[in-house]
Amino acid sequence: MISSDERLKLRNQLCFPLYAASRLITREYQPYLEKMNITYPQYLVLLVLWEDDGLTVNEIAHKLILNTNTVTPLLKRMESEGIISRERTLSDERKVLIMLTEKGKEMKKSALLIPEQLSKDLLSGVMDLNELVHLKGVLEKIIGHLSGKQGESTCY
Repeated sequence: MISSDERLKLRNQLCFPLYAASRLITREYQPYLEKMNITYPQYLVLLVLWEDDGLTVNEIAHKLILNTNTVTPLLKRMESEGIISRERTLSDERKVLIMLTEKGKEMKKSALLIPEQLSKDLLSGVMDLNELVHLKGVLEKIIGHLSGKQGESTCY
């Protein structure tokens, strides 16, 4: 059993390696996203919309496990950059539909190689594909539990 003082050491925390790995993986995306002139959060929005265009702000926020007040400014920036359009629905003025513009749709071509290239970088002698898939599954279990729903993603 770990003593009380030991429990508070950084090396014994689950949160820190998850946080550090997330930051470092996000950093690996930067060169690819800079070429596309987008940020990592904008990339996540694009992934959601490339899969299912024409979602509401709430639906996007839900899929990204973010609050709408975090997503809304991000969407406004993407709109000003011509990547998406925002339109109020006719049935409910409170709902805003987010749709890809032609520019947003075209950006998908530039992004197609990112997952493959990053997988190669991550697999370069550190993890094999099976370990990476297993890790992703474990993380989805944690996310599903903490968010109160099962993870739906199947990308690698």
